[in-house]
Amino acid sequence: MTALSFLISKRVCTFAAGLVAGLVLPAVAKSRTTRKVAVSALAKGMALKDNAQATYESIKEDAQDMYAEARQKANNP
Repeated sequence: MTALSFLISKRVCTFAAGLVAGLVLPAVAKSRTTRKVAVSALAKGMALKDNAQATYESIKEDAQDMYAEARQKANNP
């Protein structure tokens, strides 16, 4: 198989996949089951983001406290 035939076959496959996705995905996206799964996944993702953000803020506050203590100790040996 030459490089040109490989590129042509890859492009044809990519085009066909895009065509199928364009025809099938709108129908799948409108189904109630897909909507429920998507909403559930988004809710879990949002909860994960909120938990990660809270953890980050806690770590940041602890680091700021340690920095302030270290700064105070450095200034008052």
